[in-house]
Amino acid sequence: MALRAALCLVAGVAGWALRSGSPEASVVCFAVAYISGAWDLARSVAGDLREFRFDTEFLMLLVAVGASVIGAWAEGALLLVLFSSSAAMEEFASGRTQREISALLKGAPKVARRIQDGVEQEVTVESLVPGEMVRVTANEQIPVDLELVRGESACDESTLTGEADAVAKRPGDTALAGTLNLWGVVEGRVLRAAGDSALQRIIRLIHDAQNQRAPIQRFTDRFGTQYTALVVGACIAWFFISWRVLDHPPFVPSGETRSAFYRAMTLLVVLSPCALVLSVPSAILSAIACGARHGVLFRGGAAVETLSEISVVAMDKTGTLTEGVLHLDGVDVVQGSAEAARLVAASLARLSNHPVSRAVARELRRDGVEPVAVNGTETVPALGIRGAWEGGTAALGSAAWMEQNGIPAATLDSLPALEGGGSVSWVCAPGVLARLRLRDQLRPAARGLVERLRAGGLRTIMLTGDREAAARVMATAAGVDEVKSGLKPEGKVAAVRELREAGARVAMIGDGVNDSPVLAVADVGLAMGARGSDAALEVADVVLMNDRLENVLFARDLSLRARRIIRQNLVISLGTMAGMAVLSLVSATIPLSLGVAAHEGSTVVVVLNSLRLLFPPAPRGPAQT
Repeated sequence: MALRAALCLVAGVAGWALRSGSPEASVVCFAVAYISGAWDLARSVAGDLREFRFDTEFLMLLVAVGASVIGAWAEGALLLVLFSSSAAMEEFASGRTQREISALLKGAPKVARRIQDGVEQEVTVESLVPGEMVRVTANEQIPVDLELVRGESACDESTLTGEADAVAKRPGDTALAGTLNLWGVVEGRVLRAAGDSALQRIIRLIHDAQNQRAPIQRFTDRFGTQYTALVVGACIAWFFISWRVLDHPPFVPSGETRSAFYRAMTLLVVLSPCALVLSVPSAILSAIACGARHGVLFRGGAAVETLSEISVVAMDKTGTLTEGVLHLDGVDVVQGSAEAARLVAASLARLSNHPVSRAVARELRRDGVEPVAVNGTETVPALGIRGAWEGGTAALGSAAWMEQNGIPAATLDSLPALEGGGSVSWVCAPGVLARLRLRDQLRPAARGLVERLRAGGLRTIMLTGDREAAARVMATAAGVDEVKSGLKPEGKVAAVRELREAGARVAMIGDGVNDSPVLAVADVGLAMGARGSDAALEVADVVLMNDRLENVLFARDLSLRARRIIRQNLVISLGTMAGMAVLSLVSATIPLSLGVAAHEGSTVVVVLNSLRLLFPPAPRGPAQT
């Protein structure tokens, strides 16, 4: 479809350039443009005709033929270029979405280690049944939803719940399919079949949301069969009225008297909705091109139209409002100095693969702390790491790990409890004891974004799978109106559906696989481009490239401008059609050239008006906070 649209454009431009120098070659080029541009349109119309449906596609094909009959080849070619290009873009977006959903399914674990009578056997995930025992080693994905029976570890659940921190897993806990086992070997009992796992539910939610969301009904589509029948019927009736009632010759003009066919063709030209039909796609294509230049990728015209109508903006927390990366928030010293604690922590953290330890090592390295060599290190899954240090032992890890290394619980409890969520890592060494506080940070543009959205009359809400305390802290910092925490993917979908049932038009901003279902069910889904998962990017209606959160404002401003220009185009096109239709009916001397000029003129004005979207005001970002 894209190749045919490109050929239509090239051939149409060539035909226009050769009109005066080589009319015969010009007609040949226009014929190539018509065939290539109308190929898919004609196939669609042929299918409709077999079912006795006559919609605007049939009328547009008839108008293209009529334009060629009266010599307006260039106009017909322009119409076919725009429509074939738009159809190719929509088909491409739809195909990519389906491929990415399939890729998400293919990325799920395929095999599992089943334990039967004490013997480990590798089997397909689909063959597992509830009640069977499964073993999962470190750095492997959980194959199905499990209830842990033996072993301790931690799982990275960010793809399913949005939780930034690793979640400790002990016997009795549930490990979800598709999450990553970070540490030790665990064994668990299968809770449900592979087809009913958390990952599979997400995939089904995406499919269901896409199927339930009806396409936007554009104004110009409402003409449909009725308008097509009206125009064709009016032209036929006008031909017979001019011939039988007004005594015009049927086909061949007689002196100064124009033929009935001539007058019918004039009416067809002025009633043909070229400018009207182009009023929407020309503006949409210009808005899409402008957005792409400024880091906003609209996945089709529906997103451009709908974004201007939203009343509620829902946002994920981790990776959307926040950076999705743990930062060192502070060091609480119980014994020794902060500098000594940071040196010990940096030296041990660089030897550990735990997500919190990696964050500690990264932050301290960024602060210029140079680690020293540590000998005799030992790592205990789910607890921490230790090694020899100045004649004693240094340790980094959880509070339970500190107790195993000789630090009384009462000493650890001397520090106040951590409020507002976040992660904690303790460090101890001879003469040193401190608590490291780590926390995800709000994006610099987040608060300014929320303030601008509220100033525009929009309500903001945070939907997150994170804990309530951490969610409340970030919600307060960002200034959002409402927060709902502890939500699984289906919980986010339910929250958005509840808002829509209450009459709100909802835009959802997210980035993870867990956000994919809610991005699909929202009126407009916006995905963060740089850090977003493939599933989120392909399900979203709008992709914010380079993770610039302030592009949400630019996208909405562009959508509002597009809506205003579309309305202007509709007034221009409808006004011209109505005026010329009345003139062609009441005047027997109106030349066909005037009808063509008015028709083409309104089309040109509409297209030029739409092209103003290519040159928007400089994008404004929210104030950095």
